[in-house]
Amino acid sequence: MRGIVYDDILEPAMGATILIQDSDLYAVADINGLFIIPDLPFGNYQISVSYIGYTTQFIDVSIQEKNPDLLKIYLKEETTQLQNINLNAEREERKKEVNVSVLKLTTKTIKKLPGIGGEPDVAQFLQVLPGVVFTGDQGGQLYIRGGAPIHNKVLLDGMTIYSPFHSIGFFSVFDTDLIKKVDVYTGGFGAQYGGRISSIMDIQTRDGNKKELAGRLSANTFASKLLLEGPIFKSLENGISNSFILSAKTSYLNKTSESFYSYLVDDGLPYSFSDFYGKLSFFSKNGSKVNLYGFGFNDNVNYLNLTELGWLTYGFGTNIVLIPSSAKMLVEGKMAYSKYDIFQQDFGSPRNNSAIDGFNLGLDFSYFISQKHQTKYGVEILGYTTQLNFRNSTGTLIDLPDHSTEFAGYINYNYKGTRLILDPSIRIQNYTSLGETSIEPRVGLKYNLNENLRIKGSFGLFSQNLISTSSERNVVNLFSGFLSSTTSLPEYFQGDEIESALQKSTHYIIGFEYDLNNNIDINVEGYIKEFSQLISENNNQIFEDTPEFEDEPDYLKKEFIVEKGIATGIDVLLKYISDRISLWTVYSFGVVEREDELQIYSPHYDRRHNFNFVFSYLFGKEKDWEFGLRWNYGSGFPFTKTQAYYEELNFDNGPNTNINNLNGNLGIIYSDLNSGRLPDYHRLDVSLKKTSNLDKYGILECSLGVTNIYNRNNIFYYDRIDAVRVDQLPIIPSVGLNWIF
Repeated sequence: MRGIVYDDILEPAMGATILIQDSDLYAVADINGLFIIPDLPFGNYQISVSYIGYTTQFIDVSIQEKNPDLLKIYLKEETTQLQNINLNAEREERKKEVNVSVLKLTTKTIKKLPGIGGEPDVAQFLQVLPGVVFTGDQGGQLYIRGGAPIHNKVLLDGMTIYSPFHSIGFFSVFDTDLIKKVDVYTGGFGAQYGGRISSIMDIQTRDGNKKELAGRLSANTFASKLLLEGPIFKSLENGISNSFILSAKTSYLNKTSESFYSYLVDDGLPYSFSDFYGKLSFFSKNGSKVNLYGFGFNDNVNYLNLTELGWLTYGFGTNIVLIPSSAKMLVEGKMAYSKYDIFQQDFGSPRNNSAIDGFNLGLDFSYFISQKHQTKYGVEILGYTTQLNFRNSTGTLIDLPDHSTEFAGYINYNYKGTRLILDPSIRIQNYTSLGETSIEPRVGLKYNLNENLRIKGSFGLFSQNLISTSSERNVVNLFSGFLSSTTSLPEYFQGDEIESALQKSTHYIIGFEYDLNNNIDINVEGYIKEFSQLISENNNQIFEDTPEFEDEPDYLKKEFIVEKGIATGIDVLLKYISDRISLWTVYSFGVVEREDELQIYSPHYDRRHNFNFVFSYLFGKEKDWEFGLRWNYGSGFPFTKTQAYYEELNFDNGPNTNINNLNGNLGIIYSDLNSGRLPDYHRLDVSLKKTSNLDKYGILECSLGVTNIYNRNNIFYYDRIDAVRVDQLPIIPSVGLNWIF
């Protein structure tokens, strides 16, 4: 038996549960709404189809042939919706899936968070997830369980996005209203993903409205947005139309901040960005579909007389879902091209540039052997070119064009027993330009001890060749250049010959899930990420890599160095969900260490304690008012202390230099790398939203939000030259309107 489940606007009902009555056979609809229950004997059956917020349907089905026609099930919205049904659906999935170190988000989940002008963003929600550390409101980056941004892969409809967040840390490039689901793997991800050694964020967009033209128009004090969607050719009743969806978002903070937020800086906040996305979806009668999509994102920062930065990324592609006549098979394919350009020019300094462009192709085959046994396998080809023109911290010019091609294949097996769930997989990744092949076994498992308590664990090997010019020793990294590989590496690391140019890691994860009662559940995970080889910019370089300095050690003259590291920690997530209240409480403890030839040190994002409290409350007779709150506490980041200042004189004239006529520069003597700790960070954000039904004119949402409501002075960094403390953003109120039509 196979079929597709649709909701009231003909969107695939991802997560709908299909049960065969009077049996233990079931299926859960995937992101395409598709479900398959293999090897049913011929006969007559009754199935129940349930989905959050929709009336449960009971359908009589007759199976009289080997490959029956595809069922199409159309759900009807339930008049009374209970939010805690969502929690129960999540629990049922957790009993049947391994789900180690993965957080699954939807648009509804993300919108529970207080946002700027009523526009919650995935960038803001990621900051509250277990194991995630965010380094700042301005130019901040996400670090996931010890992994740097370059070690985290972000996918949009299967295509890699190299710069997913804007320079002001409140916004990502993704429109929340476009999102179908977001799967965030903070570690231990399966073999279907590769090319990164820390984490994966897999974002899937939804199809456009197949019934009627609809949209959203919103504006707030930071930005505005327009979303349009609808059928391309409207079909007959219960037919599936081809559809489109378009989104355009732009900011004007650099203009409005001069009026609304003049107390922040004299010339306004120097940030601006624009994001565009479009998608066409075409459907066949048997449920197969083809998506065509394209995007363009840009970002600009201009600190007057200090630095200017800008980046532009664009791309296009297609993905397909094929449902063959065989009832046991599903085929998915993707093909895409993208390009990313970035520049930065500090005042009075040369311009840095970087670019990466390339393609990716992939085919995935899902085979449903039986109710307990499934397998998924696939192949992937990637090719990209990097161009880097960059001066590192010592002023050495790195001017390197490079090309890389990668071939990968994987196979995943899934066993679902009554209590044991097993998910072994293996990935073989070939890095053609390096002449290296990485064999990466991985395994995840879960055991249901009883109805409410489950233990779980995972293990895996991971590799990548893409490296970044960002130094993880610096607090602020606006510019991030890319390089597919480098030959400027030392021959030895800690006395051992370096035999590979890849970055590598091993993940060990163990945890448990406990359903405390009908509304509360707890998830606890402990992890170790062992980074056996890392490649980063060499901040210890003091010599050029020329014959003149051939006797000097490599770690003092190579442009890049090899390091190793380890990240250990524990993450605790407690969730409470009822028909009016949604609550997330997250605590993370983590320790991150790096080791090079000279020292063991803590990278600048080594935040030991991180706590988030997210609360949402619906009130009013019609639940048309919503209050949201988020409080975040983080212990201080490491930093390098200043021990002393001195006058640095230039002796270019040798012994003839007259020091009495020289004006020296300010020299700084530093203490041990990152041996100090900055003050703790904490911030409270609140929001209030009123939803009004305008009948035939749609729905109007009016929002008021305040970021950093008690105006905490959180330190960003300390300017040693001018002896000035630079803080994160102070209190920022915002208002917004959102018209849904």
